[in-house]
Amino acid sequence: MKILLAGLLAWPVLAYAAATHGTGSCPATSANDYPTAVRADYVFACMNVNGGTQQALRQCSCSIDVIATIMPYKHYEQADTILRMRRLSGGYLAEEFRTAATNGVVRDLHEAQAEAEVRCF
Repeated sequence: MKILLAGLLAWPVLAYAAATHGTGSCPATSANDYPTAVRADYVFACMNVNGGTQQALRQCSCSIDVIATIMPYKHYEQADTILRMRRLSGGYLAEEFRTAATNGVVRDLHEAQAEAEVRCF
């Protein structure tokens, strides 16, 4: 099962591709600074992309927990904002969110999501 990044990025809060291995269980996160609503939005979007099964629930919950251990919420929120603005804005405004600095923030999120896939899927 693969998570489609483009599908997740279309949701209010984000989420990413490796082959599935294991049960999707992962260690509990110590990063408790992500608001519950943000985690829930991520899990719902991820489950939608991955068939809405009980297994998807476990894997998607694991995924946001892993991301939370890798990225502070503030950094995650910045990446989400950048990706939304790129998607929703056209022309000049969208280009303001395609700089080296913003690309770095988005790359950090993509790397965290890739790590989450390896651990959870």
